[in-house]
Amino acid sequence: MGHSFWHSKWQKNEIGFHEPEGNALLVKHAHVLLGGGEQSSHPIRIFVPLCGKTRDIAWLLSQGVEVVGAELSEVAITQLFEELGATPTVAETEHGKVYAKDGLTVFVGDIFKLSAKDIGNISGVYDRAALVALPSQLRAQYASHLMEITHKAPQLIISFEYNQDELAGPPFSVNEHTVASLYADSYVINRLERSVLEGGLKGKVDAENLAFELVAK
Repeated sequence: MGHSFWHSKWQKNEIGFHEPEGNALLVKHAHVLLGGGEQSSHPIRIFVPLCGKTRDIAWLLSQGVEVVGAELSEVAITQLFEELGATPTVAETEHGKVYAKDGLTVFVGDIFKLSAKDIGNISGVYDRAALVALPSQLRAQYASHLMEITHKAPQLIISFEYNQDELAGPPFSVNEHTVASLYADSYVINRLERSVLEGGLKGKVDAENLAFELVAK
């Protein structure tokens, strides 16, 4: 599964797990990302890897924080700003284009090419679409890279758990064991929630929602 897979999905508007509204688990557990910000002299800056055009970005912006995203598909990014009613500035960098407007900055292209210098200081990571979108063979590389470029910023991870034999991803099943195998050496992991996904995943297979808080050791 390479870049062409995701470019094709966005071109055909076949992003079946993109939710039209913000995620309820983000709102419920937002303290992981927002808590303590009032004591900091620096603005809260949330990194959203593989962000697509998620409505969660609008919710985060409404909380007065800055959002930095990374997304492979430029189609998704242009739709994101259109749905926000914002006309971004577009700049060229050595890694590709960067769209920016009113506290939102989104890098176009391969997340593995981004550095800590590119994204700047990050207060927290909101991962609802990255781990579940990546096949298992890429997850360790992704987790290592994410920790490097965010300096092990706290994370809120939202994922699904279901029988992978019953439905091919993405989104893939990412259970507690998987999260621990990727991050337990560097983070204290707290499972915040396990709840039934009403209607199942894509209406085809029983699934559970999972939410995790990660705090660097």
